[in-house]
Amino acid sequence: MACSTEIQAAFIFSSFVTFFLGLLFLFFFRLIWRTIKKWQNIKGTGILLELLLTKSIGNKHFKSLHFQGIFRNRVEMLLSAQTLVGQVLVILVFVLSIGSLIIYFINSSDPVGSCSSYEDKTIPIDLSFNVFFSFYFGLRFVAADDKIKFWLEMNSIVDIFTIPPTFISYYLKSNWLGLRFLRALRLLELPQILQILRAIRTSNSVKLSKLLSIILSTWFTAAGFIHLVENSGDPWLKGRNSQNISYFESIYLVMATTSTVGFGDVVAKTSLGRTFIMFFTLGSLILFANYIPEMVELFANKRKYTSSYEVVKGKKFIVVCGNITVDSVTAFLRNFLRYKPGEINIEIVFLGEVPPSLELETVFKCNMAYTTFISGSALKWDDLRRVAVESAEACLIIANPLCSDLHAEDTSNIMRVLSIKNYYPSTRVIIQILQSHNKVFLPKIPSWSWTAGDNIICFAELKLGFIAQGCLVPGLCTFLTSLFVEQNKKVFPKQPWQKYFLNGLKNKILTQRLSDDFTGMSFPEVSRLCFVKMGLMLIAIEHKSTFHGQSGLLLNPSAQVRLRKNTLGFFIAESTKEVVRASLYCASCHSDIFIPELIGKCSCKTKIHEHFPGATVMVKKSSMKVFSDSTVPDRMLWGQPQPISNLSFSTRVFLYEAEQDSDQLDSSGMFHWCRATPLDNVILKRMDKSKHEFRNHVIACIFGDAQSTLIGLRNFVMPLRASSYMRQELKDIVFIGSLEYLKREWLFLRNFPQIYILSGSALFPEDLHAANIEECSMCAVLSSSSKASSNPALVDTETIMATLNIGSLRISCSSQTPEESQGTSETFRFPGKSKYRRIPILTELKNPSNIHYIEQLSGLDESFAGTSLHLSTSFSTGTVFSGSFLDSLLATAFYNYHVLELLQMLVTGGISSQLEQHLDKSICGMVQSYSSVLSGRMRCKLGLLSLDQTILSDIKPRKTFGQVFCGSLDNFGILCLGLYRMIDEEENKPEQKRFVITRPANDFKLLPSDLVFCAIPFSTSCYKMDTSSKGLYEMTNTVPTSEKVTKIHNSPTTDPVEQTTTQPLTTTIHCLQPATISVSDSKQAVLTQRSKISSQTHLGKTETVKENGRGKKKESPEENAPASSKPN
Repeated sequence: MACSTEIQAAFIFSSFVTFFLGLLFLFFFRLIWRTIKKWQNIKGTGILLELLLTKSIGNKHFKSLHFQGIFRNRVEMLLSAQTLVGQVLVILVFVLSIGSLIIYFINSSDPVGSCSSYEDKTIPIDLSFNVFFSFYFGLRFVAADDKIKFWLEMNSIVDIFTIPPTFISYYLKSNWLGLRFLRALRLLELPQILQILRAIRTSNSVKLSKLLSIILSTWFTAAGFIHLVENSGDPWLKGRNSQNISYFESIYLVMATTSTVGFGDVVAKTSLGRTFIMFFTLGSLILFANYIPEMVELFANKRKYTSSYEVVKGKKFIVVCGNITVDSVTAFLRNFLRYKPGEINIEIVFLGEVPPSLELETVFKCNMAYTTFISGSALKWDDLRRVAVESAEACLIIANPLCSDLHAEDTSNIMRVLSIKNYYPSTRVIIQILQSHNKVFLPKIPSWSWTAGDNIICFAELKLGFIAQGCLVPGLCTFLTSLFVEQNKKVFPKQPWQKYFLNGLKNKILTQRLSDDFTGMSFPEVSRLCFVKMGLMLIAIEHKSTFHGQSGLLLNPSAQVRLRKNTLGFFIAESTKEVVRASLYCASCHSDIFIPELIGKCSCKTKIHEHFPGATVMVKKSSMKVFSDSTVPDRMLWGQPQPISNLSFSTRVFLYEAEQDSDQLDSSGMFHWCRATPLDNVILKRMDKSKHEFRNHVIACIFGDAQSTLIGLRNFVMPLRASSYMRQELKDIVFIGSLEYLKREWLFLRNFPQIYILSGSALFPEDLHAANIEECSMCAVLSSSSKASSNPALVDTETIMATLNIGSLRISCSSQTPEESQGTSETFRFPGKSKYRRIPILTELKNPSNIHYIEQLSGLDESFAGTSLHLSTSFSTGTVFSGSFLDSLLATAFYNYHVLELLQMLVTGGISSQLEQHLDKSICGMVQSYSSVLSGRMRCKLGLLSLDQTILSDIKPRKTFGQVFCGSLDNFGILCLGLYRMIDEEENKPEQKRFVITRPANDFKLLPSDLVFCAIPFSTSCYKMDTSSKGLYEMTNTVPTSEKVTKIHNSPTTDPVEQTTTQPLTTTIHCLQPATISVSDSKQAVLTQRSKISSQTHLGKTETVKENGRGKKKESPEENAPASSKPN
């Protein structure tokens, strides 16, 4: 039916009235609001203000504001497509808009002057679409900060001019085309939809999608206007000059006009149409010639990102500056937003020195609910003022680890810290530093404060510390790394061992304040209770010293340390929901509960706690002992007696002056120390190999020359020289590399004992054999410090080649017993051939994607195909490391700096922020003096214990991990953390490799060949000295007063892994004569006789049964005499 002029006017005017009345109302509301604000500022003590500030009205007002803020944040997050529901909503709006546009195309076949009746099935569909658009318009209106600006946005104008006519059509029971063609402008959202669907990733695809969306939306909208005015005619002529033109012909006219061709077969006849064509031709030339839209947008971005950040009262934000690139921002957001997804209430303000690229802008748009970009520099106070650094929660500085000049990168970031601290000294700063020797400048800034939360994340220190721990204990590098790796990719394991390893990757280090019901209990008691009743592994606590008043972290403290109220505990767990149980535990309500999920908030209102006065550190003078070297060092950390790392005695005296009076430590007491050794004394020569037959030593392969940037080998040596290890436990370190490069590093290494240099290269087997690599305990291949290559795959070329070279070496074990070779390397056997073993190797990769080059060395076919480094077989077995995950520590340091401190303590050998002042007193980091005080030594060390040939064999039963965990903690104070299990125990397999299992469950079944990752107290000796004697003796806390070289014969023992009997072996070791000295000399010897204990551990109960006849033992002179006192 035909539409009258009045009906058409009703459709048109409904949109215009809605637009102008709404705009007028918003202007009027803003004017009233500003007037009220101004009046309140002038009449601050008025009656109305006092009424508003009354308690009842004020509380209601604040509750209303709180609810509005929460609702608004939820809506904003929903519209930004950060959640799955938000993404579905945005995509649904786009799809329905396209559907509404298609309905317009269908209805455009009818004459413009006609009205469609409701018998047309497309009318109800279009009405339902517009109802949904009205709902979406309301959500956008609620989330908008500036309502007037929102009202004038293009999408708002499209909704205002298309939605009201739909409701008018419902009232009039007829429909008219009108301005429904404006729905074509929704096509401008096509790039955002494609980015959400991850259909476009590159800059070219983004540019193409933007250009395509602009062209299509412009054509369809212009064609709709031409179609309307040409079919309706000029209003002042009452349509007498109208012409019948289809929508397709209108598109044809627009395309011909855009191309500036103008065929003339279809032309505009109305005045409105011709006027529109004139302006459209000019606009199309400007928009589409030579990709002007992108150029205009980039120019507009420069102006857009120069504005200031508006601080909203009550809303937290942080400032991130430094290396602002697509990769760095993506990695930072991935790690920062993963802690509480969907509940992040902190906005991230990125301060970049250059305008963002299209890819980076896409990242910001996809995270627009959390991110804001402002162009500027942290070195300029005006830019710091624009981002309101003084109001920020913290300022985070991102470094570029792949830059060509590490020193220049560090100095520029240090200058940023200095600029920020000068502008506002109280700003909390967390910075990434690449080279360890550059971090000494930061604490010298007057306003730098460790207690205020300022922190340093040193890549070189942590990276080399991880590798050093992997050299001390096989698999420990992977064990520690897995606690900080976030695994989001879905992987389907093919083998059982892969399932165990992937379950371990779910664990991470979390903190939680412990319940007050633990007050007065010892750490072993609390740790055991948390593991058995709550399924939590408590590994450390924050302890405040009663004598010094300083707080520090203690890993597996002894039973003498008692917990106080509000103690912070460190757990290895999967989620924060699990560790909350430790704060909710009630001794009266949860004593009979053994299901962790049932431990919740306590119902009792009053709790009576048993308090212990001064129970933080309980030390009796009569039992106070200062420990020193053990008679027999703990060489059983791999499950069997290992040969002591040694040179011949004559060579050792020649290289280092013998100082037999006491262990020499640095001034902090944390590291072994020696007088500065001349470089010439530690350089090894190939022709004198007979003089330096190394055994059980560590080889580090270095790549660099005289011009290479120093990687800071001090950070690799310090964990290997931690004072928590006895002097006899220290392994010799042999560096193989360019002598010119190592000369420059020697300035920082000359005060550490037992370090040697061999000029050569790991690419040549002759140099490797000269360092006696066949007898080493671990060979670490460190990444090159050369300049970054243009191709990321080539940055690890030398490292990969050296790894292939070392991995190809086959060492015959005919001259060794399995007892020796098992702990120091992996063995394999071919049918009918002699036994061989591979060199144990730990490779560092700069680029994690290069893992496929060395994955073939694993010798296993069950690896995860096409996965990342942290899902590779080489990583799971502890033979490869990459520092790429260290980027996540920036977010960790902001949310919970205690976790970062614990990581630094575990990895670096005990370094903390309080220790930095001791290590920076000289250029080499070790002062030219030493101390014999052992307060710094009394800390746990990480080790790997066998279930059969160490003191863990006294725990019975030990079928499950929970039984071993409780038994070792109760009887020896040893904290079990994880397992190092064989992938396949079949003897005919060509490889015998182990993989890491992090935090097994209580009922996890153990195998006889399993090795256990443990936190071992300093005074505990784990090696069973004499398994044939009736009683089990443990030699602890003995001091060497003389040193003799004696040959002893090892009796045949049983290998717990391969169950093969070893042959007697004659080895040369250093036998130490024990002597008891007074406590005032900081040395004391104790010969502890232990009874054999049988522990039966269950879920909530451990029963200790002493064997009959073991209560009393006779001490004979032969039993009490040291093994080394009698020559064979």
